[in-house]
Amino acid sequence: MGEKKGSNYKHSHGFEPFISPSPITSFNPVQRFPKIDKTAFISQFSSVIGDVTIRNNVYVAPNVSIRADEGTPFYIGSNTNIQDGVILHGLLNKRIPVGGKRYSVFIGNEVTIAHGALVHGPCYIGDKVFVGFNAIVYTAIVGRGAFISYNAVVTNGVRIPPNRFVPPGANIDSQEKADALLPVPKDSMEFAQDVQRVNQEFPASYHLLFGKHRCSCGLAYD
Repeated sequence: MGEKKGSNYKHSHGFEPFISPSPITSFNPVQRFPKIDKTAFISQFSSVIGDVTIRNNVYVAPNVSIRADEGTPFYIGSNTNIQDGVILHGLLNKRIPVGGKRYSVFIGNEVTIAHGALVHGPCYIGDKVFVGFNAIVYTAIVGRGAFISYNAVVTNGVRIPPNRFVPPGANIDSQEKADALLPVPKDSMEFAQDVQRVNQEFPASYHLLFGKHRCSCGLAYD
């Protein structure tokens, strides 16, 4: 029903993402397959492994690793973009409850995970959060609309309140630090909105680019 599983998700050229069930291990003995909405786009050279749900209009850029082979399951909400070089992974048997289910990594709707960031479970990232370049979010809960700047670290079980700003290079490793964060400045909020607007166009555009029929120049056609 509108989803693609495992190796059935393919582009029509020589380079495809690596989409695979989880490997059978002593700690995860049952293979689980990704569930990827047909409107999402997974770029070449990226990996999606294990019990990962990817909802509609998600954009996964090249060289992304989404690896639910230890901590599991993962969830990525609608209109979220996962940019180049991002890593999603999780610790074994460490999960956060969301809506009656427990997740290793839960990422909400209209989230941006910018270039080179690491999101490591157990972790919850609410709707409309921006995670900046090379930031680290590990063992944390990030409230709706928060903005985590480049090179910042959010960890140690903290809860970032909604709409709070984590400055560049900050190390938020205590709840006291998290509670002292200021609201997201207007310019950062506008920047996050602009990034969302751009990236929400990519899934449909890339699907068109990598269509079933291609001319000798490499462009897709109907």
